[in-house]
Amino acid sequence: MRNPTIALTLAAFLLFPSCSPRDFLTRRLAADLIAASDTFSAPQPFQLGTGIVSNRDHLSPEYIVLQHRGWIAAATASCPPALAPPPCWDVTLTPSGVDTFQNLISPGDAGKPAFTISAARRELVAITGIAKQGNTADVDFTWRWIPLNEVGAALYPSDLRYYSTASFRCYDDGWRLVDRVSHPAESLDDELKNAQPAR
Repeated sequence: MRNPTIALTLAAFLLFPSCSPRDFLTRRLAADLIAASDTFSAPQPFQLGTGIVSNRDHLSPEYIVLQHRGWIAAATASCPPALAPPPCWDVTLTPSGVDTFQNLISPGDAGKPAFTISAARRELVAITGIAKQGNTADVDFTWRWIPLNEVGAALYPSDLRYYSTASFRCYDDGWRLVDRVSHPAESLDDELKNAQPAR
């Protein structure tokens, strides 16, 4: 009785090394690959322009939030030809805005009229579904913003959940997250930028 059991056990051990954990697209593997991707893990930049800005920029949701926080102020200004049509706005940091932004601005951007800060990062909440077809798969997932500072907390609330889809392909070494697939689809970067809040 023991010989067949030992033989089956040895056969199983010999077969296991030929299988990689990446050969099976599980929710855990999909979550790990999405969370580790450069696109998903890159911090969300926010660029603030001071000085003369267009009406479109002045009325953007981000600028409105910053005005409500008392971090920027704006006065009407004449438009340079590149920013026509009027109205244009002269945007300045308030004293409270200077206090908020001064430690977030890199030293090289301190005197510039426009600067970029890292405001938030993405956090994967859950894999909500995997649709496989041959050696490709679409993985649906939800995610949220995690603010990196006070500005990020104002612009990217962490209580909202977003819904996105990532494309995967199975290669000889297992499943990989791909930026684009052969059928028309958005890249993961486009998918994340265009993500809608989950309902």
